[in-house]
Amino acid sequence: QVQLVESGGGSAQAGGSLRLSCAASGRAFNEYAVGWFRQAPKKEREFVAAIHWSDQKTFYAESVKGRFTISRDNAKNMAYVQMHSLKPEDTAVYYCAASRVFQYGGSGDYLWWGQGTQVTVSS
Repeated sequence: QVQLVESGGGSAQAGGSLRLSCAASGRAFNEYAVGWFRQAPKKEREFVAAIHWSDQKTFYAESVKGRFTISRDNAKNMAYVQMHSLKPEDTAVYYCAASRVFQYGGSGDYLWWGQGTQVTVSS
């Protein structure tokens, strides 16, 4: 089992930046890909980004490509998403999740989820 806890959410102005963190504990964190997902009110959960467990390969949703950067530090059992050039449409609850499958999307393959952290971007 892997426990995940997100932090770093909050409010930002459009064009601003935030950095979300995901702290992992439990089973070997470096055996899992990490994904970030988000869910806005009245919308389906959507994929944001994913990073491989060891080789730093990444996937990004088109809506965040060039603005968000996913990273991880296995020595610290941490994953991050740095968000720049934020837009009001980035407003959502952001979740990190762990999976043994590294792929674009595929939320159903993620075994462990954090509780989420709210990001609110105002215009």
